Parts: sequence; structure tokens; C-alpha cells
Amino acid sequence: MNKPLHISSPFLSLALAVLAFSCMITTAPPPEAAPAKSRDHDHLSYFESALNSLWNPLLKSKNHSSAQEQKKSAGCGAVWSRACSDEIMRIAQKSDFVKWIKSVRRRIHENPELAFEEHETSRLVRHELDGLDVGYRFPLAKTGIRAMIGTGEPPFVAIRADMDALPIQEAVEWEHKSKNAGKMHACGHDAHVAMLMGAARILKARENHLKGTVILLFQPAEEAGNGAKRMIEEGALEDVEAIFAMHVSHLLPTSVIGSRSGPLLAGCGFFKAIITGQQTKGENYHHSSDLVLAASAAVISLQGIVSRESNPLDSQVVSVTFMDSGDIPNASAKRVVFGGTLRAFSTASFHQLVKRIEEVIIAQAKVYKCSATVDFFKDSDSIYPPMVNNDLMYEHVKRVSSDLIGPTNFQVVEPVMGAEDFSFYSEVIPAAFFYIGIKNETLGSVHSAHSPHFMIDEDALVVGSATHAAIAERYLNEREGERRLSINGHHREQ
Repeated sequence: MNKPLHISSPFLSLALAVLAFSCMITTAPPPEAAPAKSRDHDHLSYFESALNSLWNPLLKSKNHSSAQEQKKSAGCGAVWSRACSDEIMRIAQKSDFVKWIKSVRRRIHENPELAFEEHETSRLVRHELDGLDVGYRFPLAKTGIRAMIGTGEPPFVAIRADMDALPIQEAVEWEHKSKNAGKMHACGHDAHVAMLMGAARILKARENHLKGTVILLFQPAEEAGNGAKRMIEEGALEDVEAIFAMHVSHLLPTSVIGSRSGPLLAGCGFFKAIITGQQTKGENYHHSSDLVLAASAAVISLQGIVSRESNPLDSQVVSVTFMDSGDIPNASAKRVVFGGTLRAFSTASFHQLVKRIEEVIIAQAKVYKCSATVDFFKDSDSIYPPMVNNDLMYEHVKRVSSDLIGPTNFQVVEPVMGAEDFSFYSEVIPAAFFYIGIKNETLGSVHSAHSPHFMIDEDALVVGSATHAAIAERYLNEREGERRLSINGHHREQ
């Protein structure tokens, strides 16, 4: 029995291509105005097209996709490359971008607003988002915003900036000094908002390359009021699987990125103790409780919690910062009030401190025939958990930063006892918190946060914007790569 010929036979395909070429030569009239070289070129192109389509469909795809290849390269394709980072930085370094982002930061700096009062700041952000044609939800946590760029489909990754200022009178004399007496962006939140807006502009310009959705969170009340908690309660992390945030640092040179894996910022809480007892007038002191002595003994004993009970390799702090016993010189105090702060790098250590502070104060009060109550303000917004970076998210920040600005411009930093309400996000989903340097001795940007002399080197705004954008886009890109590997692995198993 004769075997039927299959159209996929390479020999038949080649024969058909030659036949097509021959027919085209004999039947197609050459354009009269075209020179012979041009006609030969047309015939050859036709022959190659016919041969490619019949001999190997993959060759056809390759020969006809140069524009698609260029587009894929600009969008980084399935694998992130250094060219992707360079393209993001190129956008951020354009003169119009630099001028715009400095303007955003300066307008915010001139009009600082305290926690949950960021109405004008929020309005400015929404105006800029409208100009970029970026959709958003408003309000969250009273003045907060949840913007969205990308496909609108999973995966979702978030970037966050805080918006509130501090009740500090600015001492820096410059053109854009705070116009609101007693209020100042002394912690760099104006720069944080500007850099997140910068990332929005970059990501919007590359939106067709995003393989998922970027959520941009403009959050109120980081300094006082746990804005993060309220943002979470009102849906800020809906569908989000990872989150990142940046903070300016006067300890790092301008535009240097710094972070570390694991504990980065301490958990922070406050306490207030009230000691009461029997009181008498001056001539009968021996019948009264010495509340000041009882409080003093409690304060001294509190120092032993860290020095004698905690692991010296597990950093903890208990500080008494105020005491009030009244001002009557010839009568024993009716009550003594004192309090302070506690900090620790692990949740377990933090809760142990809470337990022991209460036990020590109550026990010492009893020694002096007094009673005591201790309030940790657990029902308020004054307790911050430790900020612990997820190992994988930290590695992502390190990898992105090293590609974007070079490995020598990334530093592993030491943990500090400061606190940040970004820690509430890190308790819910994988998170990474990192710093961007603003230290420039020539400009005078060397003062610590919460100083009336605090200022920043605005050159960091460009790198900060690009870093935010690259972290988000690359995260989505790599998640898409993981998805494809999973699908291919599943097909191979089948």
C-alpha cells in the first residue's frame, strides 16, 4: 500500500516553494518603474516568505517579529535583565521628570499636615494621579488613597508612602520653608510621597509591560495614630501578596539604598503607672504611705528587667521618661504618676516586657504599703509591633537595587530602636522596609529625623522613584516567570 504524502514533509514543502517561486517569476509582471535590482529583491523576499511559511513555521515567526522582539525587549519579556533597570532609570532621569518630582515634594513640604489632617496633601496626590490617568480609591483611613496601575488582575504587589508631618517649628531657612506654624515635614514624608508619585509616573509609562497590578498606598498618620492599622482595616491590602516601603536616612550617602533581613526596627509601646496609698498631714507622716519612695523603688527595679532578665544579644529598652507627684511641700502626695516607653526587636520579647513591667511596679508598690495600676494603652494606637523584614522580600530589594544603582550602592544596615507602623503590614503579608540615603554634608542634609534642622538632598528623589518602580515591576515579572515554570512543570508531569 502506498503511504499518503503529508504536507509536513520537508521535501514536499521545498518543492512547493520552488514551484511558487517559478510561477511568480513567469507570471508576475515586473513594475515598469522599478529597476532590475529592486525586482530581484522583491522576488527573493517572496521566495523567502513562501519557503519560511512552508518549511518551518518557527522561522516565519522569527523573520516577521522584529517589531515584537523590540517591544518584548523594552518590556523585559519573561526574564528581567539589566536593560530593564536601565530603562526605568532613564525615564526617572529625564529633565522634565526631575523638575516635576522636585515640585511635588516642595509643594507638600510647604504645607505640612499632622496625622489624619492631610487633606491638602491628599488632594494634591489625587490631582497628580488624575493627571497621570491613574485610578484610585478614596478615602481610606480618612485621608488615605489606594491607587492601582497595571492589568487589574493578580498578582498584586503594593508600595507604600506615609503623608503626615510633625508638630515641630522648622528652623531651616529656604525658599520652600513650611508655611504652617509649628508644623514641619521633619521626617521626610514629603519626600516619601513624592517618590511614590514618581514611581506612579514611571509605572504608568510602562503599564503595558506590567504582568499584574501595582497598588500604591498613600497613608496618613504614621507618626501618631497608626494609620497603617486603619488602612488595613479599610481594605488597603485587599488581594495584595507582598508590600514594600522606603524611608529617607541621614546616615546613608545620597541615593544609597540600605536594608537588612529580619528585625530592622523595634516594637514600641508606652506605659503609665499610678501609685496611690494612705495620706496624712505633715505632722503624721509616719502614718502615711510614702508614694514617692514607692514610685522611686519601682523605677529603679524596672532597670533590672533588661539588665538582669533579658538576653544581652536580644536588644530591649525600658525607659521611664516622666514622674509627677504634685508640688505641695508640706503634705505627702495624693498620688504619683510616672511612665515611659518599652522597645524590643521580637514580638515575644516585647510581650514579656509588658508582663514584667506591670509585675514589678505592682510588687514594689506593695512593699511600701501602696497600690498601683499600670496602663499600656492597648486599646489605643500607641503600640507598634517590631518591623521584621521577610527574607525573600529583602533579597528582592537587594537584587533590584544592586542592578539599578550598582552593588556598591547597596548597604546592609544595623537594626535601630526606632519604630514604624509599616510593621502592621508586615504582620499580615511578606514585607520589606528599606532606606534611601539623603546625607550630603555640602548641602547640610546631615540632621536626624524629628530635628527642626532636618532637610534632604533632593537628588535622592530620582533614585527613590526608580527603585520603587523597579521593585514593583520586577516583582510582577518574576512572579509571572514562576507561574510559567509551574505550568511547564505540570505539563511535563502529565
